[in-house]
Amino acid sequence: MKRLLQLAGLIDRINQAIGRAATWLILVMVLISASNAIMRKAFDMSSNGWLEIQWSLFAAVFLLAAAYTLLKNEHVRIDLLSNRLGPRAQAWIDIFGTLFFLLPLCALILFYAWPFFWESFTSQEWSSNPGGLILWPAKSLIPICFALLALQGVSEIIKRVGFLLGMAPPTEAAHVPSEHLAALDSPEKSA
Repeated sequence: MKRLLQLAGLIDRINQAIGRAATWLILVMVLISASNAIMRKAFDMSSNGWLEIQWSLFAAVFLLAAAYTLLKNEHVRIDLLSNRLGPRAQAWIDIFGTLFFLLPLCALILFYAWPFFWESFTSQEWSSNPGGLILWPAKSLIPICFALLALQGVSEIIKRVGFLLGMAPPTEAAHVPSEHLAALDSPEKSA
């Protein structure tokens, strides 16, 4: 179990680095959007390529942040029942949900996304819009990001099982957003 927890830590570090890097894409997207708007309004110049870059960057941020969001326990949930349960019951719910919903969904999307990307890559597919971009880099994000999400799901299962076996702290399994955990650990709260 110790090696599995180390693997979970490695997966967490990879998704943390990717998630943090993805946040910078938001700045790039805003700069491109602002530049495109200025060029269009001030100089009556526009390009479909610039619009498509914005769309691709938005997709990249959304897809790359999915595993990071799961890592940080910030994804949307409906906790009508589980919030009333203890951390052990929450860990079991997370294990069940990940095994029977998240991982099968990721497998299904990967099954269909890989040929979707591969066909675009091998044909060097371009956008049908004038001045558009090559499409395979954006399409590659789908299998890459769902593979990362599946890996993060595996990491979460390992951490929940580790918690149930007494080898991982309970805060990793609880449905408490990370900022609340930080507030609980701060010296101001204990004073």
